Amino acid sequence: MSTEPLPRIIGLTGGIASGKSTVSNMFRDLGVLVIDADVVARDVVRPGSEALVDIQNEFGPEVIHESGELDREALGKIIFSNPAARAKLNGFTHPRIAMEMLRHATEAGKSGHTFVIYDAALIVENGLHHALGGLIVVAASPESQLERMLRRDGLAVEDAQKRIDAQLPLSKKIEVADWVIHNDGTLDQTSSQVEAVFRELRENT
Repeated sequence: MSTEPLPRIIGLTGGIASGKSTVSNMFRDLGVLVIDADVVARDVVRPGSEALVDIQNEFGPEVIHESGELDREALGKIIFSNPAARAKLNGFTHPRIAMEMLRHATEAGKSGHTFVIYDAALIVENGLHHALGGLIVVAASPESQLERMLRRDGLAVEDAQKRIDAQLPLSKKIEVADWVIHNDGTLDQTSSQVEAVFRELRENT
């Protein structure tokens, strides 16, 4: 019995408010299958899942809503300032997220996709880029990031800056990128860069 080859998995990441979601949607519009890490992560901890059972056993029933769904706010309060608890949570979820991502990619290969995009915030921080078939980083200047956060989230300048400063600097992500999409200009300028990466992937994959 023949098996379909796994499509090339290209990571897509960026900094907070750098425009990663905009770029992700542009790839979708070009017909690329985009696997969204946030969607996969929510599915992994759905009610009745093994991961959610592990989380409840570790952190207690107070992190589960009466509906049976994960109480993200309650869990966040526990792990925010507790690296050991955060590492334990990651141990429950990250391997299962990776397996689910691979399942989506395998299904895409069966449908004829030669490459897919894995859209995730912490690809570089988790060292996942070493296992992927390439990495796209969406970059924006610190000024653009701050302006977008103020406009989008309604945060005070100090709070927005703290969130930017808490992340791995974009420069570190750019250092390991195969493609950098600069998102300080117009949507048309960003779209042109996305289309150039798309053409290169389509021709060389």
